[in-house]
Amino acid sequence: MIILISYAPFYETLFKKGITEYHLIFKQGFSANTLHRMKQGKPINTTTLDALCYALDCEVSDIIKFEKE
Repeated sequence: MIILISYAPFYETLFKKGITEYHLIFKQGFSANTLHRMKQGKPINTTTLDALCYALDCEVSDIIKFEKE
């Protein structure tokens, strides 16, 4: 069994709030590499997760979810 963290809620949250990745990179200062890593399903650190929650005014569950394959 492979255990995965999914970033699908992150993209749903961006859509609901009308925020683009461009905004996160150029207005909020997030690294394009971080967003690329998330698109690829690669891990991000908890500091980044915390910063995303703050920038998007949301909960951790609005950015990641735990999935079993």
